[in-house]
Amino acid sequence: MRDLGAGFGYLMKGQRWVAQHGKQFGWSLLPGLITLVLYAAALVCLAIWGADFVGWATPFADDWSSPWGGVFRGFLTAVLFALALLLAVLTFTAVTLLIGQPFYESLSEQVDLAEGGHAPESGLPLWRDLWISARDSLRILVRAGLWGLLLFALGFVPFVGQTVIPVLGFFVTGFFLAEELTSVALQRRGVQLRDRLALLRSRKGLAWGFGAPLAVAFLVPVVAVFLMPGAVAGATLMVRDMEGDLAQAPPVHHPRMAPEGDGTDENSRGLTA
Repeated sequence: MRDLGAGFGYLMKGQRWVAQHGKQFGWSLLPGLITLVLYAAALVCLAIWGADFVGWATPFADDWSSPWGGVFRGFLTAVLFALALLLAVLTFTAVTLLIGQPFYESLSEQVDLAEGGHAPESGLPLWRDLWISARDSLRILVRAGLWGLLLFALGFVPFVGQTVIPVLGFFVTGFFLAEELTSVALQRRGVQLRDRLALLRSRKGLAWGFGAPLAVAFLVPVVAVFLMPGAVAGATLMVRDMEGDLAQAPPVHHPRMAPEGDGTDENSRGLTA
């Protein structure tokens, strides 16, 4: 319970930090706005042509007697739109972070500089940082997608599907949101994806306290846009306080070390304070 409260506290601290640094907040809104427009356009298209797509995909229902064909296709259209909304919630952060990588990395560096006078750097060129971020985000999205499909299926279980499963869904989504947001600061510290996941699993309460409220808030896309900069700042503050855990925990992944000064492999970077 203490970690749950601490995680939520980091989220609030991040929002306060960006509120006190208006310039960083303004620029960091741009990636979220771009993602919001893209997602809104996709959902509008689905709302307009979703029924036509379902009708095309279910020709066997053409000969069903009324009203069963319409009921069946209406149900499938609702399921399709619900899946699209779930996918949008699960992927919004990852896509926004990918689009806004330079903005959010700069914001995270500013938080490190303001709080400790030093900002760790990966030492990798921007294109390589983008590649690592995209690759890791895809891996996380696959995991999140599998969880999403499982929870969606369990949602049809009477009573449990309407009570326990939605709450569980927010915690699962919150964990993956925490991973995506802390990855901005952890990637600059040279922490690999497997080590990031192991770190957050060891502090699940902290990850849930930080990410679950965001999962609820991100159901409203406009709110997500305005909370993203503060969420990145709060995740950086959380990472700063978790550096002791990073130093004490044995790495899950033991990378092959490259010669010093060779910035061609992200695995060559150790953990830096």
